[in-house]
Amino acid sequence: MTVTIYDVAREANVSMATVSRVVNGNQNVKPATRKKVLEVIERLEYRPNAVARGLASKKTTTVGVIIPDISNNIYAEAARGIEDIATMYRYNIILANSDQNEDKELNLLDTMLGKQVDGIVMMSDAVTPKLQQSMEHSPVPIVLAGSVDETNQFPSVNIDYFQASYEAVQLLLENGHKRIAFVSGPLAYTINAKFKLEAYKKALADANLEVDERLIISDDGTYDSGLEAWETLSGLENPPTAFFAGSDELAIGLIHGAQDNGKKVPEEIEVISFEDSKLARMVRPQLTSVVLPLYDIGAVAMRLLTKLMNKENIEDQSVIIPHRIEKRNSVK
Repeated sequence: MTVTIYDVAREANVSMATVSRVVNGNQNVKPATRKKVLEVIERLEYRPNAVARGLASKKTTTVGVIIPDISNNIYAEAARGIEDIATMYRYNIILANSDQNEDKELNLLDTMLGKQVDGIVMMSDAVTPKLQQSMEHSPVPIVLAGSVDETNQFPSVNIDYFQASYEAVQLLLENGHKRIAFVSGPLAYTINAKFKLEAYKKALADANLEVDERLIISDDGTYDSGLEAWETLSGLENPPTAFFAGSDELAIGLIHGAQDNGKKVPEEIEVISFEDSKLARMVRPQLTSVVLPLYDIGAVAMRLLTKLMNKENIEDQSVIIPHRIEKRNSVK
């Protein structure tokens, strides 16, 4: 049978209030009494009921974390950042995968709130109107990590996706390329459409180059999509000589497609990616990539959430952390 606080109090011959004070670290307990209670707790293997404690304190010291896919190394990095800071501030996390599915995101939000979490960190590639509406009705704070809410209603942590993408395309322009392709994941995702694509177009316009829509390809963002994009783009009458890829997998697909067709990287074509996962260092040539620091984004999002949960004063709820381009061997 489950050992209760009543069992500990009876065995130690103290009140339940005294046991509670010992468990919660209250210093108003005599050392001898504390020692006796702790010995009974250890002998009976008593584990405090987190749910009951939460009902009493109106806090569960638990945070919900909703991410698209924990098996994806990039999202795993974000989850690790969240978990490290949560541990530092003595919060437990409940982690759930949304599979980037709106219905599942909405259900997970309801589930997390039903578990009486004190706050939620949400990662979503598309903060839809339905998701916004659901978050608006949350009784606990929600922080977006690596996700853009175009209404700016919710606290968030991101990098400057537009500027980072602009700098990536500008690097290719400075290397003399005039035919630059943009290969992306789904344009239904805000960061892809509103920032990466628009930055690509702005960089070309600033270089007095027209946008050729045939050089813009979007798919599911996978390695196979990168291979298919290479086949499509290399078959053009005037094919591109450089590629800005929205993810490392896409970039590697492009590079392998080029290499399979006898092209040398970076001597004949250049590729820059957006992500800088472990894959960027594992492929040959190693990828030049915009660094998406998702560990840092997750860690800062969790720290922001702790402040909101503790009702601390927050000067700016939209946090932009620094970005950089890691230069390797896929560009000259």
